[in-house]
Amino acid sequence: MTERQVAIVTGVGPGLGAAIARCFASAGMKVAVSSRNPAKIDAIAKSLADETGATVVGHAIDVTDEAAVIAHFAAVQADWGVPDVVVFNASGYGTCSILEATAEAFEAQWRAGCLGGFLVGREAAKAMAGRGSGSILFTGATASIRGSAKYFNFASSKFALRALTHSMARELGPLGIHIAHVLIDGEIRLKPDDPRTPERDADALLDPDSLAELYYQLHTQERSCWTLETDVRPSVESF
Repeated sequence: MTERQVAIVTGVGPGLGAAIARCFASAGMKVAVSSRNPAKIDAIAKSLADETGATVVGHAIDVTDEAAVIAHFAAVQADWGVPDVVVFNASGYGTCSILEATAEAFEAQWRAGCLGGFLVGREAAKAMAGRGSGSILFTGATASIRGSAKYFNFASSKFALRALTHSMARELGPLGIHIAHVLIDGEIRLKPDDPRTPERDADALLDPDSLAELYYQLHTQERSCWTLETDVRPSVESF
């Protein structure tokens, strides 16, 4: 792998998104990170750049805004060229009884978790298709394959995102673009002193840096052995 590959990571917060960006930056990539909050993403980008010594730039975008996603990819390509790996890590979340559900809340989670994945995935694929290489990685959840009570909004979005990835993989794989869906079955530790840890066995929370390494491994897989979907959970998680 060359040292100056380009990575785009969307839906970046202090947990998994930042860990993925840190892992890619530590591998020598130029990394564009994004979230909807300008102050938050600028602070994360600066912290990652200071920590890794790599080029990390923050962009404030809403992944459900088609024009904003298109402009984001155009800006990254103008500065650095075609991305080598793109990660869609954005998602809506929330619980609700079906008896109290609103169409607005249902659509909002679908837009964040599925429409955003379509827009990011499409722009990544359009950028990579001409070159014939690249990785597009999507973050899934337990809800990608199982709908639980009061999680219908979240599960509907995650089920749809999973279907999107499977369809994209079958179309784009022959073009040299690796599509992978990471099904995360468990809660992610936000930081070493996560306040949830004393209430639970420390092994019950997924380590974000270890998860990030999985994304890096998926990106660097040789094309004769590509993974479409992988699931990961803590050793003590029941399933």
